[in-house]
Amino acid sequence: MRWMLLTLAAAGLVLNGCTMVPQYARPPLPVPSVWPGGPARGAQVAGIDASNGWRETFPDPGMQAVINLALANNRDLRIAALNIEKARALYRIQRSELNPGVGVMAAGERYRLPERLGENGDARVVSQYSVNLGLASWEIDLFGRLRSLKARALDQYLATEQAHIATHVALVAEVARGYLTVAGDGELLTLARSTLETQQASWDLIRRSRELGVASDLELRQAESQVEAARAEVARAAGALAVDRSILDLVVGVPVSVDLMPDGWNGLAEVQGVAPGVSSEVLLRRPDILAAEHQLKAANANIGAARAAFFPRISLTAGFGTMSPDLSGLFGSGTRTWSFAPQIVAPLFASGSLRANLKVARVDREIAVATYEKAIQTAFAEVSSSLALRATLLDQKAAQAALVEALAETHRLSQARYRGGIDGYLSVLVAQRSLVQAQQALLGVRLAEQANLVTLYKVLGGGV
Repeated sequence: MRWMLLTLAAAGLVLNGCTMVPQYARPPLPVPSVWPGGPARGAQVAGIDASNGWRETFPDPGMQAVINLALANNRDLRIAALNIEKARALYRIQRSELNPGVGVMAAGERYRLPERLGENGDARVVSQYSVNLGLASWEIDLFGRLRSLKARALDQYLATEQAHIATHVALVAEVARGYLTVAGDGELLTLARSTLETQQASWDLIRRSRELGVASDLELRQAESQVEAARAEVARAAGALAVDRSILDLVVGVPVSVDLMPDGWNGLAEVQGVAPGVSSEVLLRRPDILAAEHQLKAANANIGAARAAFFPRISLTAGFGTMSPDLSGLFGSGTRTWSFAPQIVAPLFASGSLRANLKVARVDREIAVATYEKAIQTAFAEVSSSLALRATLLDQKAAQAALVEALAETHRLSQARYRGGIDGYLSVLVAQRSLVQAQQALLGVRLAEQANLVTLYKVLGGGV
């Protein structure tokens, strides 16, 4: 009996290495190996070195503190972590089916035999007690069905891990973008308040001039309209700041203290950026693409399980123990017992369900291939667009800064001409309005340029 069990176990272990899983080959990249050329995609902005991690990309201490707060409290990240635990447990369950399960079973039974079944026509009560140690229906994986299912579960678990990393990267990028948005809102609010003070001072000056009979009623009303417009802009900027702070609180998962909120751009360390030319193969390290590839491998392994379903399944139930008609003599001499029950189940007719199941597995693999390729194409488009925007934002930022300088000088000259009596106050108003709009646009371009670096961090795979 023992020799037979060892022989079957050894055969199972040897044959367990055989599976019917098709050989896996990574699909070729469905995108060019290099980023699109052209002046908007220079080699000097080819990509972020995401392997450094998010702390090197976002060096500002306040931003890092808020990101750490989000990593500890964001619910989406918590759900992703719990999904990993679930997938790990499912993989362990599937892996355990490859090994025999050994258990102990104790049983007791008493029943009455009727007269017609008893000896000499007498009824009697039969008692039977047993204790057995043995295998509980262990399937010997001769054709790799269980091993294929284990490989599928492993890749599904690894895909869940990559999904967690993708959530981590997306969360870091979202917090960084929200932090920069709050900083930009603060800068716009500061500009609006400064503009209001300037307009208020101009209105006071013109009011006094009007009292002296120098300025006209029209100029006084024009100055007053600018004051009210500036006051409305202050209220709008304050509202936008409050809304964006609330959005940042939602992303982080807990209210962010005022001490951690940025106060405009002052003292804010800029997002670190770009490294020279990187091949488009860098996309293969993006966690969402790695997750898609693991799902492809899982679908490939499932084909092996579907193929193995066409072949017989061999399971073994065996036990060794003791049996006695009375409980007190259960472990006495002469009570030893054993059982050995191999079972072979071979499919003969399944109404085409096995072939249909195999076809489903093959179609699932094709769907996984298409999903994998689509993920790469989407990633390539995201990186390509971000790189194109990067170069234009740098040019736009430089041009906008030059425009602000030119309009600041125009505003200074218009004020001088108004004080000298050469021009009316309308030219000062036009120059002021143009200068404020240009300053607001410069702040917007600066925010867009920093947010573009955040996007590049995310679309190139980020860093944990």
